[in-house]
Amino acid sequence: MSTPLHEQIADDLRQRIRRGDLAIGQPVPSESQLCSEWSTSRGPVRQALAALRSEGLIAGGRGKPPTVRHDALGQPFDTLLSFSAWAHDLGRTPGQRTLELALRPATPEIAAQLGIEPGQRVVSVLRQRLLDGQPTLLERGSFIEPVGRLLFDFDCDSGSLWAYLQSRGIDFASASHVIDAVPADETDADTLDVTVGAPLLRQRRLARNSAGAALEFSDDRYRPDLVSFTLNNTLDARTSLVRNVNSTTSETS
Repeated sequence: MSTPLHEQIADDLRQRIRRGDLAIGQPVPSESQLCSEWSTSRGPVRQALAALRSEGLIAGGRGKPPTVRHDALGQPFDTLLSFSAWAHDLGRTPGQRTLELALRPATPEIAAQLGIEPGQRVVSVLRQRLLDGQPTLLERGSFIEPVGRLLFDFDCDSGSLWAYLQSRGIDFASASHVIDAVPADETDADTLDVTVGAPLLRQRRLARNSAGAALEFSDDRYRPDLVSFTLNNTLDARTSLVRNVNSTTSETS
């Protein structure tokens, strides 16, 4: 099935914004210009512009010409959780190297997060993630045993764990995130090409199914020179968390 035209137009504009072809504050091509460029009527163009407004990427409307408002791409739930989907959406190349996949007793902290008894078995995953070949993130994930066991039938170096688990029927429905900074330990330093003690951006995430049961607790550590996070709020209390590629990374090929 072909991608609807309004989605093609919106994605093209997102990529122009990401590359800097359309800078913050710069006008977006007018409806008439986009209609001419895409050989279409105003309907698909207006749908595309409405999508970018809803994502906070452009401002304007009601007679005001749209302008670029933000250069970080907002993410739907699944791409926020999946490093691979996020990277692909940015037109970048994700990579991964699995350092450990093991069945082990849950520590008290992990047990408390997952709502299980300490010592109950969980499946632990340690993976280095790369963006365009550059070490960017170290994932420490702990899955409840029935979910994590599915990963023993999967080549964890081949792509997204989340996409695979979802294909096996795992119901990821919500997640909570805690973001702070931590010093790199020896494993972080060796994996991310930083010195021991260097500051890292940590995201601790608890993922649940639609019934509210915990499925995974993850401690993810990012190089802050390569990735940052932005929290967007609106007056109606909606909140979105955006993972951004910093300028040093966006310049790599």
